[in-house]
Amino acid sequence: MSNTPVTEADLSPKLAHLAGLVSRYSSPEFLVAPGGRVQTIAAGHYTVSGLSRHVRLGEFVAHKSPTGIHLGEVVRVEPELTYVCPIEPGEPIGIHDTVIRKGAFRISPSDGWCGRTINSLCEPIDGLGPIGQGLGRRSISNTAPPSMTRKRVEKGFKTGVRAIDIFSPLCLGQRLGIFAGSGVGKSTLLSMLARADAFDKVVIALVGERGREVREFIEDTLGANMKKAIAVVATSDESPMLRKMAPLTAVTIAEHFRDQGDNVLLIVDSVTRFAHAIREVATASGEPPIARGYPASVFTELPRLLERAGPGPEGTGTITAIISILVDGDNHNDPIADSTRGILDGHIVLQRSLAEEGRYPPIDPLASISRLARKAWTPDQEKLVSRLKTLIHRFEETRDLRLIGGYRPGADPDLDMAVKQVPIIYDVLKQSPGDVDSQDAFADLAGALKAAAGIGGQPNIRR
Repeated sequence: MSNTPVTEADLSPKLAHLAGLVSRYSSPEFLVAPGGRVQTIAAGHYTVSGLSRHVRLGEFVAHKSPTGIHLGEVVRVEPELTYVCPIEPGEPIGIHDTVIRKGAFRISPSDGWCGRTINSLCEPIDGLGPIGQGLGRRSISNTAPPSMTRKRVEKGFKTGVRAIDIFSPLCLGQRLGIFAGSGVGKSTLLSMLARADAFDKVVIALVGERGREVREFIEDTLGANMKKAIAVVATSDESPMLRKMAPLTAVTIAEHFRDQGDNVLLIVDSVTRFAHAIREVATASGEPPIARGYPASVFTELPRLLERAGPGPEGTGTITAIISILVDGDNHNDPIADSTRGILDGHIVLQRSLAEEGRYPPIDPLASISRLARKAWTPDQEKLVSRLKTLIHRFEETRDLRLIGGYRPGADPDLDMAVKQVPIIYDVLKQSPGDVDSQDAFADLAGALKAAAGIGGQPNIRR
């Protein structure tokens, strides 16, 4: 070994070469993401070793299989194993397959997405070719704006549905739930609300829907409004991960347009199937149930999703959310319905008994509440609606009495008025998707009551 001392001149070329190598191999194209190997495979998930120190809950990983690259979401992290739920159903997974970290799932919405139908991964499914990408990238797991930075909800708008515009009027930035059992008419009512003219953009998440109904909803219901709408679809036969992601993708797209200053209508049909998808994923990862089969993560994810809708910070637009809730067995107090009702700014209740009578939309005006109605009503309209609810309540509570012949006209002036006017009110509230949207629901009601009272007559419905 030579004892010749190493001089600074000798080190300089070597240091420069080393610096060049570091600079070259630290560039993005040479970076290698942390990876691991598949260890166990179960029906709803698989486990990976070697990733636990590198991934976080909710991040995405990429599984390399003979058929290509497939995404999965991290649902549980242990010291030695990471639990992953595959995004795509039927993905071929083998022991010791390579899995690498991808990070948070991000999307890049743009105005060019309007008029398109995409899946939860923002891939077009309408056969109209690829969609362009916007400039910014957003994680679908964003949080809601800080409460003290959000605008106040002030301005009402007309939906065109008389039963809602009279009894449960809405405001821009409000979050409303439509509660009903299966087959009562939630999707039909949502299709009527999607035609409202008050919005610059419409974002629709169809979660767990029947595959045959997707084209009908988009082509027949939206029609010309589809040019300002984006539909995110995850049908009932797709994986629980895709059904879980659909509302998250939809609300992220709505946030993009809100930040541009647009008033956005967000429709989610239904949040119950979103909760079911979370339950499937959580159960597969070993999370125990706490309420009628639902794990705790369901009640964490629901407010995180719903709070992202509403008014944006000052200088931005609003996201008005209309959420459908499928109540199990027509029980309006099941865990999902009860939890969601406490988060939203109002609820519309659809009754199966009204649908069986042929009253569509089957909205129960006494059970439906808009917590922001006073911002949409005038003082006179508020007094009128209060009087109408009194008459309807009187009419309904005496139904059995009248059926057995116990009603005598003249004995109770309020009941006499209810018997004459409530059937007219119910007729005014009937509306089908093919009807022309109401421009002034109160004027329609006043006209019907005046016509029933006779030419020149004006019924007095105030006391």
